[in-house]
Amino acid sequence: MLPDRARIGLVEDDPVMGGSIVQRLELEGWRVTWWRSGRDAISGIEGLSSSLDLVICDVRLPDISGEVVFSELANLPNSPPFIFVTGHGEIDQAVRLMRSGAVDFMTKPFAMDEFLRRIGAARRTTHSQLHLKGYFLGESPAIQHTEDLLRRYAGHDLPVLITGETGSGKEVAARLLHEVSPRRLEPFVAVNCAAIPAELLESEIFGHEKGAFTGAQQRHLGYAERAGKGTLFLDEIGDMPMPLQAKLLRLVEDGSFNRVGGETPCTFRARVVSATHRDLGQGGGPSSFREDLYFRLAVLPVTIPPLRERHEDITWLLDRFLENAASRSDIRIRGFSALAEEAALAYPWPGNVRELRNRVERAVALSTSEWIMPGDLFPERTTKPGSAAFAPLADVRDAAERRQIERALDETGGQIAKAAGLLAISRTTLWEKMTRLGLADRARSTS
Repeated sequence: MLPDRARIGLVEDDPVMGGSIVQRLELEGWRVTWWRSGRDAISGIEGLSSSLDLVICDVRLPDISGEVVFSELANLPNSPPFIFVTGHGEIDQAVRLMRSGAVDFMTKPFAMDEFLRRIGAARRTTHSQLHLKGYFLGESPAIQHTEDLLRRYAGHDLPVLITGETGSGKEVAARLLHEVSPRRLEPFVAVNCAAIPAELLESEIFGHEKGAFTGAQQRHLGYAERAGKGTLFLDEIGDMPMPLQAKLLRLVEDGSFNRVGGETPCTFRARVVSATHRDLGQGGGPSSFREDLYFRLAVLPVTIPPLRERHEDITWLLDRFLENAASRSDIRIRGFSALAEEAALAYPWPGNVRELRNRVERAVALSTSEWIMPGDLFPERTTKPGSAAFAPLADVRDAAERRQIERALDETGGQIAKAAGLLAISRTTLWEKMTRLGLADRARSTS
């Protein structure tokens, strides 16, 4: 079975062919969205492009050709890969499409096993395998856009600058970038520029020769050299002292450096990935960051949005961190209570993902029951119950409804009628709530 939550778009006007493909793909674990015309596909895929792993598109459609669909969507920043399904007389057109960027095409009729194999080879890089390694960013549209940028950057050697608030997951993003790049078998070397004293930072990054200064009793290889052909990750680059910024600029521009006290240049072969919570683009003042270095480091920029701007990731991250923490504990934890989830959704998370992870780990360590309660996540609120801050009741109700609707849609594969049945409300009421809560794109087209 393919990884959970993998999603595919199907553009096919033939109800028999389309129904057969949808049925088989859903059995294989895909979530399928089906459009029966080219124009419907264009408008639909524009809103789902970052979450689609693949689009299967017929060349001949009732209104416009599949080639037009592909051409219009190719300009999207998160355009998913396309496989075209074509008749024998349209092979020349399919070959032309592949030269334009489509990943594959198949001629009708085709064997389903071969069809599934080709889908597996053509689909976008999945999140699941990376999540198994501990690279937890999230599943919201905002963070999926970030992950898609990282995948696009992975094949290049240009410097990457990751910005975002403290605790938002910048180092996790850097490790994910390394993991999906051709350098993944080489070292990933992380340096926290804010954690190393300024007088030692140069020696730690560039290394030093024996006798370069008092106490240098032997040659020391710095992080830049130890990174080899891998990735040199410079975290909190905004805290790097100004004199050292000039030497870093040479490293990036010339691909070489000198150890402290050394005269022979050393070749730098790694890729530079930097991260900061500061706005390095603001010049002026004695503590400002060098503008020329900023532009060299920010060739490929990416921003990690704060957790408060992507509520969809809160419950997802809670579950991931709970699973991880529970695996290292003898305590049997079944999950979070509904009250704990509502409290987490109403909390602003000033410490972002790092704070969420720490709270989950503390809750698992201290919980005395099988269900984590609000007091386990936020013990500081239990000291003075009368003074605890309250979220607006409407926000709490919306958060609870959103969670239940998402569960129902996951259970039914996005089918409105079945989800409404599980929730004991009408289809109209469910659709109105989904629209108000920003969940309309979770619905699946059905025949």
